[in-house]
Amino acid sequence: MTIEWRLGRLFRSASVKFASLYVLMFAASALVLGVAVFFVTRSALEQQLTSRIETETNFLVGEFHLGGLDRLITVARARGHGPTALDYLIQDASGAHLVGEMPAQPGLRPGWATINVADAVEDGGGPEWVRALVTDVGDGILLAVGDDLAQIGEVEKAIGTAFAWVVGLTLLLGMGGGALLSRAFLKRVDAIGSAAEAIIGGDLARRIPVRGTGDDLDRLAVTLNRMLDRISGLMDSLRQVSSDVAHDLRTPLSRLYLGLEDAREHARTAADYDSAVVAALAEAEGLLATFSALLRIAQVEGASAQDGFGRVDLSGLAEAVADAYRPDAEESGHRLDTRLSPDITVGGDKELLTQALSNLVENALRHTPSGTAIRLSVADTPDGPRLAIEDDGPGVSPGDLPRLTDRFYRGERSRTTPGNGLGLSLVNAVAERHLADLHLERTEPGLRVSIVFRCGPPTPPKRKTSA
Repeated sequence: MTIEWRLGRLFRSASVKFASLYVLMFAASALVLGVAVFFVTRSALEQQLTSRIETETNFLVGEFHLGGLDRLITVARARGHGPTALDYLIQDASGAHLVGEMPAQPGLRPGWATINVADAVEDGGGPEWVRALVTDVGDGILLAVGDDLAQIGEVEKAIGTAFAWVVGLTLLLGMGGGALLSRAFLKRVDAIGSAAEAIIGGDLARRIPVRGTGDDLDRLAVTLNRMLDRISGLMDSLRQVSSDVAHDLRTPLSRLYLGLEDAREHARTAADYDSAVVAALAEAEGLLATFSALLRIAQVEGASAQDGFGRVDLSGLAEAVADAYRPDAEESGHRLDTRLSPDITVGGDKELLTQALSNLVENALRHTPSGTAIRLSVADTPDGPRLAIEDDGPGVSPGDLPRLTDRFYRGERSRTTPGNGLGLSLVNAVAERHLADLHLERTEPGLRVSIVFRCGPPTPPKRKTSA
């Protein structure tokens, strides 16, 4: 990687461009400020010079009126010495020079004038200009009082030089600082790019480094790392689902294959074939139900957050589901009770909530023996509305509890009952879709499954279990 390429990349970076823009804007602002200061200072100096000359002229005119020309000449000579002395000229009506540092000026008239005093300076050199106020004090005698314009020029030069240095240093330091900042910025961008390339190459465990400064890039890195964690979790879940599907569907497909193979080899009558077809249809129906449940879970997990949500009467929904399953409960020897607080509403998808609650009721009916009491409840809690179903059946073992929401997972006590192990997986997906917490608790005896709809700001959903 050549130095020219690195420099080119550095100066093409957005940070250098932004830094350059801000430096140019600052330099332009400093330049405008310098011009304004220049003219304001020049105006103030000129006003100060004018006021001083007018005051001195009025004083000398007064001295002339008091003592005549001789007194004026004496006072002018006395005041013409010292580092802060002004320049004077007194000339008669014929234009002859009487006294003063300024040379006689032919054609001089009253008013403001700019006079070149270079001829009166011993070392010669270029022109030296004096701004003077010329006054006719009487009898054709002209009095000129002035001050050197070089002082204003020196101040103007000093201001110009100072602002030139300011603008130059601003450009130099700004571009240098921008280059240094851009270099640090590009290092962090390269770190992000390197992590992204590693992830593209298959290293899904790679994460973007976080410096802990809390700046914009750190917040971006944290957000991207959370996204990568989510993607990694989804990939792990996908691999697990693929493995579970291959494992759990192998048995029914094997039974279907063996049943059809047995019918082909041994069936002799129409009744034999009819029995084989019925068995094959039952196995196919179970497979279709499994695939439908998997697709439904994928649809719930892949849908946009709160897409199609509305206000749902949770109390009314639970009452409707209880009424629908009460005949089945009575037929199987179960007792289905309800304890519903009125007018409990949540934001959600009514169809999904109905399906989740139906799955919970079916699980309770399917996996508990006859005589078990099942209670469906809706209540308002400090954490938010809670929908719960609990039973006093045999419950589940502590080892099975954390895995009940895994796809295709079935506890030891459920191996002999119908089902595909996807019921609680769907309930968990619906809870996550509603940003709710799913709780699984052993109640000794029995099991309680509850969904708590959080009333605070949305946070990543959690599934809680307790023994």
